[in-house]
Amino acid sequence: MPEPYPISVVAPPLAGRSVASQRWSNLCFVHWRVPAAAVAPLLPDGLIPDEFDGSSWVGLIPFVLDRATVLGSPPVPYFGNFVEVNVRLYAVDAAGRRGVVFVSLEASRLAAVLAARALFALPYMWSRTRLTLAAGEYRYSSRRHFAAGARTEMVVRPRDEPVTGDPLADFLTARWALFTRARGRTVYLRNHHEPWELVQADVVLLDDTLMARAGFPSLTGRQPDSVLFSPGVTTRFGTG
Repeated sequence: MPEPYPISVVAPPLAGRSVASQRWSNLCFVHWRVPAAAVAPLLPDGLIPDEFDGSSWVGLIPFVLDRATVLGSPPVPYFGNFVEVNVRLYAVDAAGRRGVVFVSLEASRLAAVLAARALFALPYMWSRTRLTLAAGEYRYSSRRHFAAGARTEMVVRPRDEPVTGDPLADFLTARWALFTRARGRTVYLRNHHEPWELVQADVVLLDDTLMARAGFPSLTGRQPDSVLFSPGVTTRFGTG
């Protein structure tokens, strides 16, 4: 296995045409250290866990997705606007390319769930998701339809402490591709957006079962190892 590509806070340009775009807003990166051996069985074929400081990492990431477009369309009303909560891992392929692997993605628009499953083989789940803001705190919630035990409620308070030049923050957020398993093979899909604007944040409340369902039953019983918040970016997707 070759050395992984260097981490860059600036996204490489997409090689071809953008096939879709989305705005990601009010996004929180909540991460825990995990042994690489706990991550490896959950990755598609041909991938190994990506590591930083001797650990792999698992993230619980809530945000607002809106202004979604497909193949140059205008922003899709209603179905292209929802709160998403995902559980994600980090992996490297045989070429040394780094990317995200999603274990689950919660979303409240059934049409978007079905489209993402059909087009990109992503494990979207139809859920009742919500974000409310009060007194400077962001409350994210999700409860999966037909599986009410799959849920999360998280309250996050951003701090006025910008994050720049932090190697761990770069490792966790400067991700310009995802891996997914489709039609019997591992697929690599690129994305591009401006560098993240990040601040430190605190998790005030966390009541979650999504991490346990993803295969990490003990993590939410302890404090996260990294909590970051971003007002957001507009992201474009391509195939290379």
